[in-house]
Amino acid sequence: MDALLKPRNAGEVEEAVRWAAAEEQPLEVIGTGSKRGLGHPVQTAHVLDLSALAGVETYEPAELVLTVKAGTPIAEIEALVEENGQELSFEPMDYGPLLGRPAGGGTIGGVLAANLAGPRRIKSGAARDHVLGMEAVSGRGEQFVSGGKVVKNVTGYDLPRALCGSFGTLAVTTSATLKVNPKPETTATLEISGLSDEDAVTALCRAMGSSAEVSGAAHLPAGLWGETARTVLRLEGFQASVDYRFQSLNSLLSGFGPVRRLEDGDSRPLWAGIRDAAPHVGKAGTVWRVSVAPTAGPGVVAQLKEKLPLSAFYDWSGGLVWICFEDGELHEAELRAAVAASGGGHATLVRATGAVAASVPVFQPQPEALAALSRRLKEQFDPNGILNPGRMVTGV
Repeated sequence: MDALLKPRNAGEVEEAVRWAAAEEQPLEVIGTGSKRGLGHPVQTAHVLDLSALAGVETYEPAELVLTVKAGTPIAEIEALVEENGQELSFEPMDYGPLLGRPAGGGTIGGVLAANLAGPRRIKSGAARDHVLGMEAVSGRGEQFVSGGKVVKNVTGYDLPRALCGSFGTLAVTTSATLKVNPKPETTATLEISGLSDEDAVTALCRAMGSSAEVSGAAHLPAGLWGETARTVLRLEGFQASVDYRFQSLNSLLSGFGPVRRLEDGDSRPLWAGIRDAAPHVGKAGTVWRVSVAPTAGPGVVAQLKEKLPLSAFYDWSGGLVWICFEDGELHEAELRAAVAASGGGHATLVRATGAVAASVPVFQPQPEALAALSRRLKEQFDPNGILNPGRMVTGV
């Protein structure tokens, strides 16, 4: 076997993994490597490159169902469904620019492995919520199928949900069947300028509690994207519905300050930038992705800002905070302490130098009971520990 294994079909994936399991040879599983910087660096002699395992197997626009091979570029999938007036509603983030790589380079396998989602997660969920079925090869070198190819089929759905977000440590996905949805006719954004972080999150949460069906709720403090702080709420759907809901939201939030409306042409690039953490792209610093209760985010940022140089912005109505420590240091202990003091949450290291990233837990450490369950799951799927060893947890 060569150091680079590049299978062209599911059978060749099975053959490669079976060989690696028999020889106890660890494999780094990648697509195009656009998210290779996430997690701990994987030290292996062999790379299982799935980029040649690409292509659309079936697409039935009328049934809102798409089956694709794991190495299919996500940009090609999004272009295909857009041609048919449809979209991937979980709005997968493109990590490429944030990690110093070109935009649009990821694959659907990587999207599922990282369980990606964009600002619309507050309404539509993450990648795992749109998976109908998956075909994969376990670390034992055994092919398996879970789920189905129709929207009403829920058999085996829990297994795809377990694989999504496992970063290729449990099995190698070879194909996936996804739900797609009609693309909204139009998009509009309600913007309020000049709010503090605390007032902004209060406004976002009030909007989320309304009947306006908000599909994006974010706050960009002053200096990140312009000199003035921007609090933005996205509305999508038919034009008449968007207009009605905008007026309703305008009345609800009138006490927070003057409102501006951004139409479709200005809204889409704004939300694409929020999705891809554009305020932290192209500048030096260590980047963390922090998930807390929406109302807790400003407090976490304020506590850290008292002692540390940082910039931050908020998505998911304040529940997702992107923090960049501008001195390039990790500040892991201070960050995790602030998150714990806020009532709990998760902090994931997204961008740092390889040597630094290897020195700390990249993902939020799990409570022992949950960690034990994760180890048992790993032992069931990959008893020899050959798939992306140490990617998520050192030694696992």
